[in-house]
Amino acid sequence: MKSTQPSIAVFGAAGHTGQFVVQEALRRGLAVVAVGRDARKLADTMPPGVACRTADLADPSSLDPAFAGCAVVINCAGPFMDTAVPVGQAALRAGCHYLDVTAEQASTLATLDGLDAPARAAGRVVVPAAAFYGGLADLLASTLAAPGPIDMITVAVALDHWWPTAGTRRTGERNTAPRLVVRQGRLAPLVPSADVPDWTFAEPLGRQAMVEIPFSEVITLAHHLPVGEIRSLLNRSALQDIRDAATPPPTATDGTGRSAQRFELAVHVVQGGSRRMAGVRGQDIYAVTAPIVVEVAQRLLGPAYPHRGALALAQAVDPVDLLQSLHAAGALKWFGDGAPT
Repeated sequence: MKSTQPSIAVFGAAGHTGQFVVQEALRRGLAVVAVGRDARKLADTMPPGVACRTADLADPSSLDPAFAGCAVVINCAGPFMDTAVPVGQAALRAGCHYLDVTAEQASTLATLDGLDAPARAAGRVVVPAAAFYGGLADLLASTLAAPGPIDMITVAVALDHWWPTAGTRRTGERNTAPRLVVRQGRLAPLVPSADVPDWTFAEPLGRQAMVEIPFSEVITLAHHLPVGEIRSLLNRSALQDIRDAATPPPTATDGTGRSAQRFELAVHVVQGGSRRMAGVRGQDIYAVTAPIVVEVAQRLLGPAYPHRGALALAQAVDPVDLLQSLHAAGALKWFGDGAPT
């Protein structure tokens, strides 16, 4: 039976992450409108019965009819430094909430700063980085922190391999903006240091050499938490993978299309002399973004959804409730302080 719920528009639906998002939304019985530049590619990649509309950022006016009649727009098309603001603006013009899955700091900043007033005027929310990068660390830190100033947040990510998509490659080529961290309560340029300690993750990842590489989580955390310092670490071998032009793209190893990649993301919060830790483990950072962003979209569709403006993920939804839902559904395993026992 066809869903009577308002439609979710997925911009960049034919891309690697976009296809995961479409499949996840359909699995939950949601109505989906697939939006992209190439009508033939949409026809080749979308499941039967999915409405397909073409739109191209080269013609911004094409976005408005593409989103017409929808309630939420999920932007999966990077580089987000090019797409986030114009797609977000078009979503708001169409009366839609806006979500994206960016790992880019610059686009996250531009979305939070530039779309807050338009979102409030439209009575909608704009939530960048509702994904593996940006979103998960924001959820975890928000469950760990008590009200009041936070001394330090450390985010540590380990991937057993990083097989980059074509979109990740394009973003890496385009993204030359200086990376930002938080020092003394303010965003500041990253000063690379060789003094980054190893980090011990659960097996099979184990002990990993780390490097400081901040992603969008620095921006989302700093947007709403009063924190003095934020560090974001990635295991060195994953960075080497993505910097190696010979590293292949992800290859599906199961019926859902997931690669064999395993990940762990841990967050440590130091506050008022106490230390708390929580994290998540799972498979395929691109695939796990789909249940995260679709869970959020479902909450935005609720008739009593209360929020407005440009928000970090943990401001837009209850972080404990969202993590519990993802854990219970098997999308990832939540562990540490506050996690289900």
